[in-house]
Amino acid sequence: MVRFLRRHSLDKSNSQSHLRQQHESGSGTHSNDTEMAEPAGNGRAPPRSRLARDGPPSDLDIMKEKFAKLLLGEDMSGTGKGVSSALALSNAVTNLAASVFGEHRKLEPMAPDTKERWKKEVGWLLSVSDHIVEFVPTRQTAENGTTMEIMSTAQRRDLQMNIPALRKLDNMLIGYMDNFVDQTEFWYEKGGDNKRDDDKWWMPTVKVPAEGLSDVTRRWLQYQKECVNQVLKAAMAINAQVLVEMEVPEIYIESLPKKGKTSLGDTIYRNITDEEFDPVEFLESVDLSTEHKVLDLKNRIEASTIIWKRKMQTKDTKSSWGSIISFEKREQFEERAETILHLLKLQFPGTPQSQLDISKIQYNRDVGYALLESYSRVLESLAYSVMSRIEDVLGADAAATNLTASEVARRQMEMNMPRKLDAREELEKLNEAPASMTLYDFMGWHFDQDELMKKKEEGTLDEAGEAMLLKKAPSLAPKKFSYVDSLAGGMRSPSARH
Repeated sequence: MVRFLRRHSLDKSNSQSHLRQQHESGSGTHSNDTEMAEPAGNGRAPPRSRLARDGPPSDLDIMKEKFAKLLLGEDMSGTGKGVSSALALSNAVTNLAASVFGEHRKLEPMAPDTKERWKKEVGWLLSVSDHIVEFVPTRQTAENGTTMEIMSTAQRRDLQMNIPALRKLDNMLIGYMDNFVDQTEFWYEKGGDNKRDDDKWWMPTVKVPAEGLSDVTRRWLQYQKECVNQVLKAAMAINAQVLVEMEVPEIYIESLPKKGKTSLGDTIYRNITDEEFDPVEFLESVDLSTEHKVLDLKNRIEASTIIWKRKMQTKDTKSSWGSIISFEKREQFEERAETILHLLKLQFPGTPQSQLDISKIQYNRDVGYALLESYSRVLESLAYSVMSRIEDVLGADAAATNLTASEVARRQMEMNMPRKLDAREELEKLNEAPASMTLYDFMGWHFDQDELMKKKEEGTLDEAGEAMLLKKAPSLAPKKFSYVDSLAGGMRSPSARH
């Protein structure tokens, strides 16, 4: 596939004025330069491509190139063999994030030009969402005072809620990275001295003083880690919700076996269908020592949930998708499988995408979903990367002070900071969570409201605080639709999505 498109300038006056200045100077020109400067036989200068111009390309040239690739579906030959608009836009966001954050391997602020490029170019791609609309009823008053209800267009509600939330998370992440400016208590070895021999051998090695970090810096790093972890949870929640909303491609369904037991295997199926099922004990009994094994378990369970959902919506028992197990039992098995998937995502946030997720992204045709999924995914990846860099510094500090794992856990408890995600604890939170949870709940922003209430009781609350107390946080979590609903209801109208 052709990756670069040479563009020709249409500014003929600039070319002619350049030739005129070169002809008037007339001193010290070589014969080959004179031949290149001569205009064509029709008196016009030969067109120059953008890549041949002096200096870096302008913002307008970069924008033209990006949107040309989107319109062509990444098929630069223009023969119509490109991908869909949704996939092209998703790839554009992913590739932009890879080029901006791919080489950011240290715990330090982003370079100003790199930060400016990210904000500018991701803004161009997100501007597409401003033109994705739906019809909403509005009231209009005529000149004679008659009020009538008409249908007008407004930005689709899921984009209207989640795009600003993701932009907020984006700014918060960059702000957390900016906090690591002028750090003197840890540093990184230079290229030739980097002798890291663990599973992150390509990352620079962190160095701390021989006596370790100071107590203030250690507590501050733990606090920064928790802040980034809240952003990670919020991005994961939005990404998971968007993937749930995406339609399961038929090509994925056709590749599945007819029975969930075949997908899971006898051992896993027996554990999930057991009367005394405990998801935490199940995960402890499964070998999750490598990333490949985690991903394999995730693929098996997701495939089984699709098979069970398909069987629950199939009324014809003679069909190959029919089931002799009762609807209630099948629904119970599905809930258990989804609980395991939830715990896997929390316990292993850096796991690659599953086969189901990849298939949904590849065959998705909804441009709005493509934007939300790709933007939340790159923010999730960036947050996980920043957390890993912080953990590297804390790990170097623990190694410098010769701390054991139990001593590190005890130190975290003394600092009143959360340890590594505990599966049983997260399961209890999941069971106690309300049916509709907002992004503010995921990020813990309601604590500010508790502090304002405390100030109000003490009589020290000012007018601005009262206004914030009265202001209700908007709900950012769109309504869930199961795959059964999508199969039974077919295509939903824009208003039915919410």
